[in-house]
Amino acid sequence: MPYLDDVLIGFDKMLRVVAGVAHASRQNPAAKVADTQLDKSERRHSAGLMRVNHVGEVCAQALYDSQAQFARSANLKEQFKQAGREEEDHLAWTSERLRELGSRTSLLNPLWYAGSYAIGAIAARMGDAHSLGFVVETERQVEAHLINHLETLPANDSKSRIIVDQMREDEAAHGAHAKELGAADMPAPVRLAMKAMSKVMTGTAYYI
Repeated sequence: MPYLDDVLIGFDKMLRVVAGVAHASRQNPAAKVADTQLDKSERRHSAGLMRVNHVGEVCAQALYDSQAQFARSANLKEQFKQAGREEEDHLAWTSERLRELGSRTSLLNPLWYAGSYAIGAIAARMGDAHSLGFVVETERQVEAHLINHLETLPANDSKSRIIVDQMREDEAAHGAHAKELGAADMPAPVRLAMKAMSKVMTGTAYYI
């Protein structure tokens, strides 16, 4: 039963994402960079920002999983699955960096995943063009967050900076690809609602 198989695979994926089990297909871009000495305040700030970034990747996994599940086009289903696999690199890199900083992932990951999965399903039900438009706007906002993190990370935290910069490049590429595939523009109220929800998520995940 293909549908049951998809459900079981999706449930297994959700458990692995929430538990912080991720496998990168690309080497961590900061793997060969020596860590630098950070004071307590700098380490706490870097950890808070990387936890926010990790939560963003948990949400990305949920969004792409649900959009792939409910996409109408077979080609688009595969596109979302491929994007999700690429985003898993970010999940692994941010998780690794949090361990290096002596910190942890968000305690609310199950809620972040569930909420994002529901949002992705709603976007997909609106049709493929709107689903792609949701990706474009999401990636645009994520890229803006990452640029802000590059500006506020401790100047000597080279490892976190390299990871965030690579993530920024990848997110921009995902958004551009979705645009090329025929994304529809999101209405202004939807964009504002997405921005407000993102602000709540980032503000909470920094600490919890």
